[in-house]
Amino acid sequence: MGFSRRSARDALSALLIAGTLIGCGAEAEAQPQVRRGAPLEGDVTAALDPRTDRLADAIAEESGPEGSIEGEAPVLDENGEIVLGVQTPLFDPSGTSMRTFHAALRRAAMGEGQARVVVYGASHVAGDFATGTLRRMLQQEFGDAGHGFVMPAHPWPHYRHLDITVESNHRLWEAARVRVGETVAGLYGLAGVALTSSSARAFGRVVTGERHASRFELFYLRQPEGGTVEVRIDDRVVGRVRTRGADTGGDYALFTVPDGPHSFEIRPRGDGPVTVYGVAVEREVPGVVIDTLGINGARAAAQLLWDETLWAEHVRRRNPDLVVLAYGTNESGDDDQPIEIYERDLRRVVARARATVPNASCLLIGPSDRPIANRDGTFSERPRTAMVVDTQRRVAAEMGCGFFDLVGFGGGPMHMVQWAAQDPAWAQRDHVHYTLRGYQRLGEVLHGALLDGYDGPTAMIAATERPSTTATP
Repeated sequence: MGFSRRSARDALSALLIAGTLIGCGAEAEAQPQVRRGAPLEGDVTAALDPRTDRLADAIAEESGPEGSIEGEAPVLDENGEIVLGVQTPLFDPSGTSMRTFHAALRRAAMGEGQARVVVYGASHVAGDFATGTLRRMLQQEFGDAGHGFVMPAHPWPHYRHLDITVESNHRLWEAARVRVGETVAGLYGLAGVALTSSSARAFGRVVTGERHASRFELFYLRQPEGGTVEVRIDDRVVGRVRTRGADTGGDYALFTVPDGPHSFEIRPRGDGPVTVYGVAVEREVPGVVIDTLGINGARAAAQLLWDETLWAEHVRRRNPDLVVLAYGTNESGDDDQPIEIYERDLRRVVARARATVPNASCLLIGPSDRPIANRDGTFSERPRTAMVVDTQRRVAAEMGCGFFDLVGFGGGPMHMVQWAAQDPAWAQRDHVHYTLRGYQRLGEVLHGALLDGYDGPTAMIAATERPSTTATP
């Protein structure tokens, strides 16, 4: 599974993540330091890109890298290039956190059902690079049951998903989500984002490209003043959805088509506000579905401000076998928040997910390494990152979830300095986000961690095991 240099540049050119780096206040003293420009292992140098909200500007040319994480023997790919990223197992003291997910994979492999995953998180999830890689790998092994849940218009200008295209005139849509300082719960739905438009000129379109789909289910808000939305599939009007109702709540419109590549488009009629939460793009076949539900700059506690009734209804409708909560990188900079408050809120978020889908497997993915850039040109380890990791590990174990250590995946604290200094780079020069190859590697390692302990077949093996239904003379 690879990406060409051109596709890598084009993909990352669309990923301009803003608002992720938060002011950190006073930092702890006497932390390990790495000087910018000083040689590291393998004679690599680090440089800090001040344009931390413009990841596309930090793309490196893909020529052979040098150096490796300290203490690690370099792993080489088939081209002789170093592969970073440590094979990291899930922390799972019970040994049962993935039981439901593995059972769903077995059913999918035997052609008897689907394995469904929802992944929440911040910018590491929002770009869909790691989750997109994971989706590709699992669907290749267990069957492709469709892309999953996606916003039909851009909630922010550079919203994107791997292997599927979203098109819209996004300025005619108002995106509502939790903002810093908000304290009142809102009707944000499954993904934590609601899109509203009253303009007859607005549109949103999802194009599956080479991917197949046979079901499009639109999630929308029923409301007393709601308008009408026209639905087009493959440029043909297939229906009009009236969102006006006597009360306010979640509603759904399902459209089925022959399995194949399709485009799904919505257009408000201009007769009132239309609010949509997303569209589920799926197939009526066994396999894997992964919903990527990331929001740039998000924190886990924001979920507590998503109206619980609507959110729970949406989650149960998606019926996940695995719920992933990949937060913590932004929280690692919240030095003014006592870690006890962070733990309290995290427990509430996990408890809400567990209560909503009690039989689903549960996974927490911790914060990435996020070294502090000092004024004197050095980098220091961020003390709160370890505190967030320890908290997530403890909460996961106590609440029956698995835990994946993102810092450990990279090779330990401060590894982002060296990952960014590689040639080609594995991390962006903001020392927070990965490059395309870094996210792809994360997806590969996550795949191995999720399948650790899985004792069933893949769909390819199962196909040879199932008895033939063809009658014999």
